[in-house]
Amino acid sequence: MPRTVRDVVFVDGVRTPFGKAGPKGIYHETRADDLVIKCIRELLRRNPQLPPERVDDVAVAATTQIGDQGLTIGRTAAILAGLPKSVPGYAIDRMCAGALTAVTTTAGAVAFGAADIAIAGGVEHMGRHPMGESVDPNPRFVAEKLVDESALFMGMTAENLHDRFPHLTKARADEYAVRSQEKAAKAYADGKIQPDLVPIAVRRTNEEAGEVGWGLATVDEPMRPGTTLDALTGLKTPFRAHGRVTAGNAAGLNDGATASVIAAEEVARELGLPVKMRLVSFAFAGVEPEVMGFGPVPATRKALQKAGLTMDDIGLLEINEAFAVQVLALLDAYGIADDDPRVNQYGGAIAFGHPLASSGVRLMTQLARQFEDSPHVRYGLTTMCVGFGMGATVIWENPHWEGK
Repeated sequence: MPRTVRDVVFVDGVRTPFGKAGPKGIYHETRADDLVIKCIRELLRRNPQLPPERVDDVAVAATTQIGDQGLTIGRTAAILAGLPKSVPGYAIDRMCAGALTAVTTTAGAVAFGAADIAIAGGVEHMGRHPMGESVDPNPRFVAEKLVDESALFMGMTAENLHDRFPHLTKARADEYAVRSQEKAAKAYADGKIQPDLVPIAVRRTNEEAGEVGWGLATVDEPMRPGTTLDALTGLKTPFRAHGRVTAGNAAGLNDGATASVIAAEEVARELGLPVKMRLVSFAFAGVEPEVMGFGPVPATRKALQKAGLTMDDIGLLEINEAFAVQVLALLDAYGIADDDPRVNQYGGAIAFGHPLASSGVRLMTQLARQFEDSPHVRYGLTTMCVGFGMGATVIWENPHWEGK
């Protein structure tokens, strides 16, 4: 029987505040699955017109799928969040683009008609599960020179990107990083971030005092408002002597979770659910793993071609800031200025943090907020580089666009 592809919309998205990974981080005593469970519960609370039994699937991404991020976390998180046991779920992994891929995968099911509504998100607790924990890369990758050894270390791939494009200097990367911190601080001051944050109760202990008490995480822990260029200039370059990548112009190691509701537009309208963005196209692309930060360039080219658009049609860009040089590489490839006002208006991962598999939905949530304030903008995109040489881009249409 013939199928009609349906329009897919981003209904709503939330996230936890992002924390610093490690013993001093806010989530050191908090389970990874509990982070994403809180996000799912918040989506249901914010959207009471969504009957829980109407959710057809739950896709949750994690890069390191062991421990409290394992056991098919989409299914287990759905049950623990209080969804009916009739609602299935699954886990997904595309490293940094995990949550983004959870969205595009469920969107494909919705467009085809296999599902009406899905929950898609991601979680990464890098304090409990460092990237690469328990993995065993095949020795053939290096022995047969299929990839350079640096491909296994994300910071080194960023240094490689500086090598390939020497005009993308450390000074430019540092200047970009300062702007990210400034924009993030302004977004907080303007109340643009807080509406989509899920407060998380956190328990703190230490070896000397034992139980210290409980607190409430309400803001992103990695942020460094007031960061100056002078402060970044002298930072160590841990991935290479006299290198260009530092803790100041890259995202740190972080903990956090995100979740979103994806639906057929006709179903969202039927239920009275909000329509914050309309999916236009998406694309993934591969590049040499040694320069994985270049991945968004071909992925964006493919997504634009599929949509019949050019970069001139894109009024807002949310680019994941795994490394400043990776953002600059995309902007440079499309002739966009480093300080173009369309780019990361609220700041990015350099300020907020980048809990790997969760970050894609953070980009979408921020773009959706910007769409509300920008009725003159019709199209925006979310894009990110992906470990081991990939890029991912999703193009969205603004339902508030007034140029119709």
